[in-house]
Amino acid sequence: MWHPADAMLYTRFVCGICGMETTMSMRGIDTPVRQRRRRVFKEVANLAYESRNLKDDCEALPYKIVDYEESQYWESVYRDRAIIRERIRLAMGMSLRPENRDRPGHLTEGIEESNIDEKYYEPPLMQVIPSACNACPENRYEVTNSCMGCLAHPCQEVCPRDAIRFVNGKSVIDQEKCIRCGKCKTVCPYDAICHKERPCKSACGIGAIKSDKFGRACIDNELCVSCGMCMVSCPFGAIADKSQIFQLIRAMQSGRKIIAQVAPAFVGQFGPLVTPEKFKTALKQLGFADVYETAIGADMGCMAEAEHYVKEVAGGKQAFALTSCCPSWSVMAKHFFPETIDKISNELTPMVATARLIKKEHPEASVVFIGPCASKSWRQVAKASGRTSILSSPSRN
Repeated sequence: MWHPADAMLYTRFVCGICGMETTMSMRGIDTPVRQRRRRVFKEVANLAYESRNLKDDCEALPYKIVDYEESQYWESVYRDRAIIRERIRLAMGMSLRPENRDRPGHLTEGIEESNIDEKYYEPPLMQVIPSACNACPENRYEVTNSCMGCLAHPCQEVCPRDAIRFVNGKSVIDQEKCIRCGKCKTVCPYDAICHKERPCKSACGIGAIKSDKFGRACIDNELCVSCGMCMVSCPFGAIADKSQIFQLIRAMQSGRKIIAQVAPAFVGQFGPLVTPEKFKTALKQLGFADVYETAIGADMGCMAEAEHYVKEVAGGKQAFALTSCCPSWSVMAKHFFPETIDKISNELTPMVATARLIKKEHPEASVVFIGPCASKSWRQVAKASGRTSILSSPSRN
């Protein structure tokens, strides 16, 4: 039997992965974080298409992107460029440079290893860019300027640790005494007390977001299941994943047959004027030999899992069955609920099933998965890469 705490962990994880967390309100908004991410992808793609001196052009790229003298968001353009340099490395499939002054690394360190037409992800997939992290408060209650200094001062009355005092007629919370119980916020009639949480940590359903010695976010890779919720929740864009856009273009330039399989989510990515037919035509013009939709594999998986359910669960052999279609869910279950391992279906994920189908029809082709799911980019791609030659290209943000 699962403990209630296990059920809460499961519920929070599933709500997070489905985009139901409140921190996900940025989704669908064309923020500067999204714009900058797209700009980096565009410039990296241009390098693959146009560069004749890859190292020099790559070193010059931060100055091309950050071509202004005063930073709008940071204290200087130098920090802007430092962040862009790390984004460029991740966009080219490389890891972040180590923060080690004894062994400084150039932007282009390891670029030759990425200047190839096929490269599989090297863990970790999700990485925090230290220079981009704002070291947000992890859990903190603060009184805003909405405080009216009311006579009743219920916030002070309900505080169990006498952490609230009045200064110039306004409530002030002593952070050393505060135990973060939230009672003051609950009773404030003016909603003048805010609860600050680190967005990435709040979005992570398994507690993989920690803090380094400087108070910046860092990821515990032993716990991380690469769901990507921290990445899409960070308002500073400090968490990013690796891309294979550069290697994909190199694969197309090699003359190999490249087939795209697209997640059904593409329908909502480009607005009502972009029909599936237009999208398919655009991909073919980019150089893809053909386009398949991953929903084919989803249908195959549904039928296989339905058959498994009838045979195992309805037949009384096991109490319940768990899906295997989400790599992050499967990894989380194996980490936190090992007693459920034998209940997880062994059927292929929709991505892998579709890739196998494509390889059966086109044995000589390489398959590129295009979709918004971060976990498929590493967990399942690494698992299936030996047989299906899957590259991955993110469409999120």
